[in-house]
Amino acid sequence: MTDQGEAPVPSGGASAYAGIDFSVAEISPELVPQITAFVDIEAPPTGPAAYFVFGTNQTLPADLVADRYQQGLAPLIIVTGGVNRHNGIVEGHVLRNLLIERGVPMDVIRVEAESADTWQNVQNSTTFLDEAVHVGLPVAAVSKWYHRRAIQILATVHPKAAPLHGFSYEPVYSGVPITRDNWPEHPDGRRRVIREWQETRRRIADGSFVSLKRMNGAFAARWR
Repeated sequence: MTDQGEAPVPSGGASAYAGIDFSVAEISPELVPQITAFVDIEAPPTGPAAYFVFGTNQTLPADLVADRYQQGLAPLIIVTGGVNRHNGIVEGHVLRNLLIERGVPMDVIRVEAESADTWQNVQNSTTFLDEAVHVGLPVAAVSKWYHRRAIQILATVHPKAAPLHGFSYEPVYSGVPITRDNWPEHPDGRRRVIREWQETRRRIADGSFVSLKRMNGAFAARWR
């Protein structure tokens, strides 16, 4: 039985999609909601949690996480990201500063600022994740709503943090928020969402990502 939110694996496995340019490829209307559900990371924690903010040059994550702190729901916040290849900012430092400007005290924030990609966001933050696990806080990944790889990488690199929650936002590209409704029509949205779906399923199939299932409002490892 297929878990809710999972799109069917194509004949020949997920790798059968390798090399296809999905920014121009046709997708059946029936497949769009399945893709959307699969990549969607939204699974917010119901109580206090450690918020792991994946590196980005967008400011909305700082707004959202600062609001959670003000509600007493984010006693530990981990911000990540090295030099952004588009504008040269150090993402971890900028995210830290944005949080402080929004009233989050420095002693709540842990900063990783050397990573070059999503995998390194997690790999370089294992000490902070260990801290969260040690004090009994669930971990919530903060990333773009379709960034399923963020959840997969967290679970693969630091399995002790699972089950994992997701706290998502709608990123803005070319002045347009990429939403769960408009991504098939937006060139940037279509390319990014389909690539996320394709790459995540390929890596689950080849074993380089742990297999996860949605259970009790979070992402948990699937034991085969």
